[in-house]
Amino acid sequence: MDAVLKPVQKKVDRKTPDQLQRPSKEEAEAAVKTLLAWTGDDPDREGLLETPKRVVKAFTQLYGGYFEDPIEHLERTFEDVGGYQDIVMVRGIPFHSHCEHHMLPFIGQAHIAYYPAEGVVGLSKLARVVDIYAKRLQTQENLTAQITSAIDDTLAPRGMAVMLEAEHQCMTMRGVQKPGVSTITTQFTGVFHDDPAEQAKFMTMVRGGMR
Repeated sequence: MDAVLKPVQKKVDRKTPDQLQRPSKEEAEAAVKTLLAWTGDDPDREGLLETPKRVVKAFTQLYGGYFEDPIEHLERTFEDVGGYQDIVMVRGIPFHSHCEHHMLPFIGQAHIAYYPAEGVVGLSKLARVVDIYAKRLQTQENLTAQITSAIDDTLAPRGMAVMLEAEHQCMTMRGVQKPGVSTITTQFTGVFHDDPAEQAKFMTMVRGGMR
């Protein structure tokens, strides 16, 4: 029996899963079967018989971010850092998300840096925040803003910087069909926002100028 997912209770500017009428697993599988028939294939042939179940199971993993609260992963901090007050960066965090317009993947890397105020958070927790927000239907701009807000609001650092680089399959597989094109989004707060030199430092570190 599949585990029952309980939506995270969280105030946001759009309806959360618990505020929506969530179809049953059987209804979701029926919808997949309808789409298979719409493509022109036979959903009752041997190779597609189990496809609706597999797709629904895959969706549970691909969109599992709706049922996790990223703030929970940021609440525990460590203050014993030997007086360290300089920049902390986690570079090259791989992620994959899905465009909310076409439900096609966009795949890339996230780079996160911040100046600690009272403590630091476990490095893996920053990657966890990226994963949780990425496992929702997204635009890259919104994903960048959500990651920034969650970390900035919870840790209250002296400043933070976020950069996402990704290739969008909605631009590669359909439409203009231009593979190899990267989309870059950035957001800065605190000292990164106020000081162009800090932004330049961040960009240099991202590009590997400091190793």
